[in-house]
Amino acid sequence: MKSLVSQEVIEERIFSIRGHKVMIDRDLAKLYGVETKYLNRQVKRNRARFPEEFMFQLTREEKSELVTNWHRFKRMKHSSSLPRAYTEHRIGSPATTKTPDWFSPCVNTAVT
Repeated sequence: MKSLVSQEVIEERIFSIRGHKVMIDRDLAKLYGVETKYLNRQVKRNRARFPEEFMFQLTREEKSELVTNWHRFKRMKHSSSLPRAYTEHRIGSPATTKTPDWFSPCVNTAVT
C-alpha cells in the first residue's frame, strides 16, 4: 500500500502559472508513483478529459523560468519537450476514485 504524501510536500510542488495554481507533469507523476511519460501518454489517449482549463503545455519561456529557479527541474534544461501543467481542477482527479478509467493503465495499485 502506498503511503500518504504530506500536505507540505504537495504544496511545494504547486506553482502559479498563467493565473492558475498548477502542478508540473513530472511532479504529479511522481506523486502517483508513475513515470512522466506514462502520465502524458494517458493524457494523449484521453484528450477529451483534459480541456484547456484542466491542463496546458508550458511555453519555452515558462519552462526556462522553471529550470532557472528550481533545482529539481535542471534535468529538463536540455529536453526538447515542453512539460504540461495540470490545474488544481485536474490534479485531484486520480484520487477521486480508487482507479479512474483514464489513469488506471499507468497505476499498478489503487490510489487512496
